[in-house]
Parts: sequence; structure tokens; C-alpha cells
Amino acid sequence: MKRSHKILATVMVVLAGLLFYLNRPARDFPSGTSGAEVNITITSGENGTEIANDLAQKGVIKTASTFISLAIRDSRARSIAPGVHRISTHIPSRIALLQLLDQKRVIGLIKVAEGSTLSDVIKQLSSSSELTHVLNAVAHIAPLLGAHSLEGEIYPAQYSFPPGTSTVEALQSMVDKFGSTIESRGLNQNMGAFTPYQVLTIASMIQIEGDPGDYPKVARVIYNRLRIGMPLQLNSTVQYAANLRGKIQLSTAATNIDSPYNTYKRLGLPPTPICNPSDLAISAARNPAPGNWLYFITVKRGDTRFTDSYSTFQQWETEYHQNLAKGLFK
Repeated sequence: MKRSHKILATVMVVLAGLLFYLNRPARDFPSGTSGAEVNITITSGENGTEIANDLAQKGVIKTASTFISLAIRDSRARSIAPGVHRISTHIPSRIALLQLLDQKRVIGLIKVAEGSTLSDVIKQLSSSSELTHVLNAVAHIAPLLGAHSLEGEIYPAQYSFPPGTSTVEALQSMVDKFGSTIESRGLNQNMGAFTPYQVLTIASMIQIEGDPGDYPKVARVIYNRLRIGMPLQLNSTVQYAANLRGKIQLSTAATNIDSPYNTYKRLGLPPTPICNPSDLAISAARNPAPGNWLYFITVKRGDTRFTDSYSTFQQWETEYHQNLAKGLFK
């Protein structure tokens, strides 16, 4: 074949390919053509293919394969939270992903933070416009671990409830989530002389008292004090009792309040956990660091020190007050 004929043939093949590309069926909806909104329910553990198929079936995106390809390339897709999402129809896959990541579009969203209290959770449930409110929802739910309180028995996570869900049902699902994790978190058996509920209580104090990197050391201080019958003297329990959470410093009056949670005046553990602890705090309570420490103090942010010497502790306490006056805790 002459050279000119070869060039002509190549051009024809390229043109044919271009025409096929231009006339192929679109695999994504164009921007600016969004339609009505629909509810997309995403369950815990649902994979990208299942999500994509649901989006396509409900007319959110044109093809599941386009969304799957996008999700593989965009690491943010792994952050899509379980729940009921209000999503526009007839939109490009990239817009669908953005809407799925928008927490404002999650219906009945309740976030239980690590270190939150039962009171915090009840306030969120009570303020939700999506839920049906039941008076004193807590009274309808039986605590686990032989406890007499739901404090500490709500699993920290993000929850989403369909409109009309009662506050009792919502709270029960949170407690059920805690129950489903008891074995995996090591709360299904005693730890030496301590019951699972006591370990949970210790974990709740660890959660408030230390930074995550110090949790195992804080745990050891608590166990060491309990072992020798020394008062725990933890600010966190007094803060819980007096509703002073978040306060850096406690007054002498606060440490003298008459409460079973006042570990300055009462020996042993408080009667219940003081928050919903994280997995890390529970792990620390079950696996305390080896050490003979009896005292610890955060001298400044990021600087927590441990010792078995009361005189050393007093020196660090002076340094703490100096740093507090300098505003280093703001």
C-alpha cells in the first residue's frame, strides 16, 4: 500500500474512533440537571458497589460503574457514614459523593462523642426534630453489665435514625451497639478482682483524666491507689458530680461536696462510670502500663508527668499553677 493510502487509512480509523466516543451513551448525568431528592439508606459495613447500585436504582446517578470508579480513586469515599442520606437525583457521580459526605444531609444524625455523658446524649435526642419524643426514655431501657445506670453504656459512634423513630428506640439502639461490643472490648469477663462494670468505670475516668498516649499510665495510677486504699482524688469525678466538666482547676469547696462521686472524700470507685469511654480507654483499663506511680499531673498541655514521690508531685504542682497563671492552658 502506498504511504498516502496508509495515512488516509489511519486517519479514517481515528475519525471512526472519535465518532464512536462522541456518540457513545453518556455514563454520567451532566451538571445542572438535578431533580427531586430521595432517601439513601447506608448501613454499617456496606461496600461501595452496594452503595453505587442503590444510587443508580433510585436515579441519583446514571451508572453504578461510574460511581464505583470514582470511589476507588477518591479516598474520601471511605468516610461515607451509615445513616439515611437525603440526596438529589439526576446528578453527576462526583456531586453524589459530595452530598453523601455532607453531614447536614444525614437525617436524624446523632453523634455520641468519646467522653460524652448520658446527659449529653439525652440532650441531643431531645433536641432532634426527626425523632418522636418519649418522656423519660432512659426509664424504658435496662442497663447491661448488671449496672443500675446507662452511664458509660452508650457506644461512642455516629447514629442516624429515620423520621418518626422514638427516643426510646434510638437510645436502645445505642445501648445495643454497646452490648454487641462487650466481648470484643474485653468487658465480658473480670479483670482480677475487678468486675467488667468496674473496669468500665475505671476506663471512663481514664478517658477524662489523660491524653490518649498517657491512658495506660493513668490506669496504673488508679489501680495502684485502689490497691493500697488511697483515695483516688480525681478532678474528673468531682467535675461530673458538680457539673463542672471542662474546668481546669477545682476550688476547695468543690472538692468538699457531699457526693458518692467525690473521690477526694470517699475511698474506692464512684458508683457508676462518668462518661462513655473510648476503645482506647477501655484497652488501657484492661492493660495498664507497668509502674509504681501514685501521682500524675498535667503541668501544661502535652506535658503530663507521673511519679511515686509526693514531694516531686508538689514541685510539679507549683509549676502547674505557674503555667496556669501564664495562660498556658487556654
